[in-house]
Amino acid sequence: MKNTTKFLNLIFSAFLAVSISFLISSCGEKVEIRRIPDLENMMVGCQAGTTGETFLRENLKSAKAKPFRDGYEACLALKNDEIDAVILDEFPAMALAKANKDLKIIDLNLPAEEYAVAVKKGNTELLQMINRAIRILRLDGSLKKLREAYFPADGNIKIPQSPGAKYAKTWKMGTNAAFPPFEYIDETEVVGFDISFAEMIADKSRRNLHVFDVSFASLLDALNAESVDFVCAGMTVNEERKTQMDFSEPYFTSRQVIIVRK
Repeated sequence: MKNTTKFLNLIFSAFLAVSISFLISSCGEKVEIRRIPDLENMMVGCQAGTTGETFLRENLKSAKAKPFRDGYEACLALKNDEIDAVILDEFPAMALAKANKDLKIIDLNLPAEEYAVAVKKGNTELLQMINRAIRILRLDGSLKKLREAYFPADGNIKIPQSPGAKYAKTWKMGTNAAFPPFEYIDETEVVGFDISFAEMIADKSRRNLHVFDVSFASLLDALNAESVDFVCAGMTVNEERKTQMDFSEPYFTSRQVIIVRK
């Protein structure tokens, strides 16, 4: 009888240990991700309408993609144990991890992505003006200097001074100011790499620039409704988007990374 009781106790203890281990994993207390298949069966947050969301839906059959308005909201859900991980572009992910010491980045060496300026489908004249300006900025070293200002070795971003309004015509640019260091709110002003970059493009084209901050998922609608002239928002060029809008020459290369709790 004693041996039987001991045996049952061992079985119960083993069952309890497995149950606790499963509970911990399910609650997201500890997540081990070393390769893409490790994301299967997890709840993975992403920014709605981004290539991160597309990647999850196309490459992981059983992972549950949970879209959020922006990376901030996704990381808040991660910190609150509502999801297991977040997929986001590399540099905005680094900014969020730096601001949240309980989060860390896992680099799975996902394919490179290229950012470009988007215009309404068929707006060839505007696209040519933007491409011309990008080529000038690349050739005269301005684009390189801008990268050094926003991605400095010492980590101290130096936001270039805005040229200010000085031309007869103004371009309206759509962006989503929740993607540092490309676009974010500094006190009450929308700033970032893309903002400075777009101001330089406008200046080379003898245009002022007015920035409109909208949700990332609404940028295409704003473009089609002509509420904005172009979009500059860390937007990756892909085949689906190329059917919906026209893109400039690429100006930045990035990739997706994974954010988890430490």
